[in-house]
Formats: sequence, structure tokens, C-alpha cells
Amino acid sequence: MAISKKALGRGLGAIFEEVTQSYENDLPRNEDSVVDLEIKDISPNPYQPRKTFDENSLQELSDSIVSHGLLQPIVVIKDKNGFMLIAGERRLRASKLASLSKIRAIIADIDLAKLREMALIENIQREDLNPIDLAYSYQELLDEHNITHEELSSIIFKSRTQITNTLRLLGLDDFVQKALVEGKISQGHARALIGLDVKDQKILVNSIVGQKLSVREIEEAVKKLKSPQANEEVKPLKSVPDYNYSSLQTSLDSFGLKYKLNNNRLSFDFSNQDDIERLVKLLDN
Repeated sequence: MAISKKALGRGLGAIFEEVTQSYENDLPRNEDSVVDLEIKDISPNPYQPRKTFDENSLQELSDSIVSHGLLQPIVVIKDKNGFMLIAGERRLRASKLASLSKIRAIIADIDLAKLREMALIENIQREDLNPIDLAYSYQELLDEHNITHEELSSIIFKSRTQITNTLRLLGLDDFVQKALVEGKISQGHARALIGLDVKDQKILVNSIVGQKLSVREIEEAVKKLKSPQANEEVKPLKSVPDYNYSSLQTSLDSFGLKYKLNNNRLSFDFSNQDDIERLVKLLDN
């Protein structure tokens, strides 16, 4: 029997609630439940959606761990090779950076089948997740559960507009995404570049970085690039023949007519009815 999208959505909602409740209910909180594990026995979470970690921030955390110890244990589950990380990727990386051999951890009892969704949702809830990693997390949940942006919105308590706008960032060139992840451009800058070809995206990113352009300035630049006039080829001017007007000017002057001759165009200035009659007479000759 086929499973409907709504059923999948409700399943994801249940997992979402478990992420919040797991640290309150399922995971023990007293110090007796915290164990020291060999770092070499802990494998990373293969479903970790976070792809980038700020090196300076990791170094600061590493220095803090060396000075004050690890205040919050990581969370792992048992697997066939030892343990698999569930929560605390930055803490584990920082401990490795500090050349520590052991780390404080809580061993959780969590269904392995739910691990991927839990890792995705936990990261979505983090405030410091960069927009690109967040977009990939959204996309994985949408694909995995075959749900709409609206349904995901109701499950993770993010607005549909925010989800849609974040997902659109995945349409940008890798060069732009990297600049956004590294903080060289803002999310507002990146959104303004959506829909441009790769060449223009790169040019504008370099302009943002080099000239410190604001989002408004980039929006104006994009508007000019997208305008029809910007895409039209400049048409060459038609050449104007160089005629000899001396005989015409002589006749006009002889009739006392006021006229202007410019760029092969002849115009008359009539002062009275007599001027009109003189021109008619000239044309009849």
C-alpha cells in the first residue's frame, strides 16, 4: 500500500519532536551517565549536513577546552566499530585539534533508522548553520519525505517563504556559494544574484568584495543587467548622403522664404499667408 505525503510528513513531525525531547527525556543528565571515550573509537555522523566549520571558531573552542575542560559532553550511539557521533561535531573536532585522546560523552539509545533525520533537524535548529548547509538540509528532508515547502514549514516551524528563499540559493554557482559560506557576501547579496548567468555572478561577487558594495547597490546593478536595453546590440548609425543643396537654397532665397536645412531635412517657418502662397508658386514652377 502506498504511503501518502501527509503520512510521511507526520512521521517527520514525530522525529522532530523526538529531537527536542531526547535531551530532556531519553538522554541521562547526571554525571554518573557521562563516560570518557577514546576519541579514536568515535566515527563521525555520516548524515551530518554541516559541511563547513569556521577554523578560527574551532581554534577558540579548542583553547577553551584545554583551559576549562569540555563543559557539555558529546552524544554518541554504539555501532559495530565502536561509537558513532550523534551531537557535538564541533566539540569533537576541537578536542582533536587540542590533541586530546579522550572526550566526555553520553551514550544514547536512539534508533539508527532515525539518525539521518535527527541529524538534519538538529542542524536546522542551530542558529549558526550557514545558509548553504541549511538549504541542503531542507532539500534532503523534502526529497526524503516527498513533502512540500508548506508541509515542511509546519513541521520545523520555519516560514514557507524562508524555506523557499533559502533553497533558491542552491541555484547559485559554486563560486558564489563559497563566498557566502565564507562570509565574503551576505545572504541578501546572494539572493540578488539568483537568475544571472555564471559569468555575471562571478563579476558581481568580485565587485561586492573589492568595492564593499551594499545589497541595494547590487540590486541596482542586477536590474541594469536584466533590463532589455542592456541586452540589445548597439546598432550602427545610418550614413547621411552629402547632397549639394546650392540650387535649392538659391531658389528658396529668391522667394524670400524662411527655412531650415539640416541632416537632409527641410522645414519652413511661415510668418503669414503670403509665405505659403510663395512656396506654392515655387513648387508649381
